[in-house]
Amino acid sequence: MRPLDEKETTQVFEKLFKFTGPNLKHLLERPAVEGPDAEPSRYCLRLHRNRVYYASEALVRRATAVARPRLAGVGTPIGKFTHHGSFHLTVHALDLLAAHARRRVWLKPDTERSFLFGNSVPKSSLARITENTKAGDGVVVMSMSDVPLGFGIAARSAQDCRKADTNAVVVLHQADAGEYLRKEEELIVLLFCSRLRAYIFVLNGLLAI
Repeated sequence: MRPLDEKETTQVFEKLFKFTGPNLKHLLERPAVEGPDAEPSRYCLRLHRNRVYYASEALVRRATAVARPRLAGVGTPIGKFTHHGSFHLTVHALDLLAAHARRRVWLKPDTERSFLFGNSVPKSSLARITENTKAGDGVVVMSMSDVPLGFGIAARSAQDCRKADTNAVVVLHQADAGEYLRKEEELIVLLFCSRLRAYIFVLNGLLAI
């Protein structure tokens, strides 16, 4: 586990900024909610086995006591680097993106399943869209009850969506919550590790493994 270098940081921030815009600063500046320290630390990004993790500084400090081969992960995995060096956000980042996203689209209830099977969003599925959305913006896909379903890239602006054909794609799929079933073996392990991040401290402040 190590900090991201300058090139890696730029790639990660560019992908996050596409969804969060100026809200990106809140991801790293907000006080951390886990850790034994009396004073709350902040969040940071770390790279481990080609995956990028979002974790509190307190948790990262204690994770350094664990040998790299034995460390499954630290904090929440938000994306991974490919063998060619490209960074991709993964579905684990959905909660973070949903909390800080500038642009959202809402799906009609009877069309959610199609998106959760990995399909892009046609206009016929669209119930609402953030008014100032532009083509190329990152958008979080929501249900009408405001449950985050996934995220993608706007293929058309909000204005163009009104004039588009009903079968025209308005959001290009990137990730969805249905992946937890379609890619169960890969994703559930990472999710399990991230959900345990608040429970790996013992009374003496050392990391339990």
